[in-house]
Amino acid sequence: MIGIDLQNRRPIYEQIRERFETLIVNGVLEPDSQMPSVRSLAMELSINPNTIQKAYSMLEQEGYIYPVKGRGNFVSGNGALMKQKKQERVFQSLNELVMKGKELDIACEDFLEKAREYYELGEAEA
Repeated sequence: MIGIDLQNRRPIYEQIRERFETLIVNGVLEPDSQMPSVRSLAMELSINPNTIQKAYSMLEQEGYIYPVKGRGNFVSGNGALMKQKKQERVFQSLNELVMKGKELDIACEDFLEKAREYYELGEAEA
């Protein structure tokens, strides 16, 4: 369910947070289902529990999960809203890339062609 790429430059907690976000947004983890415990996930991934706790804290702050005292963390029922927010972040990133492309005088047609190429490549890998 959760994989860590040790060659990736991004911190492990960010990789964990992002993977759980994707699982929640895509409905793999259903609303009100219990998240793996910090201790069990840390043992499974062979990493420090504080790393898992940091990822869970970020997920909680962003509204993906909620804690229940003495019982653990659970998936919030805001999957559709979270998906919308995540899409907005992607479009914001796209806007920033378009602005950088304009600064470098990349033609709109070239930009769209590359975007289509990368999109189709992503579909093939999925």
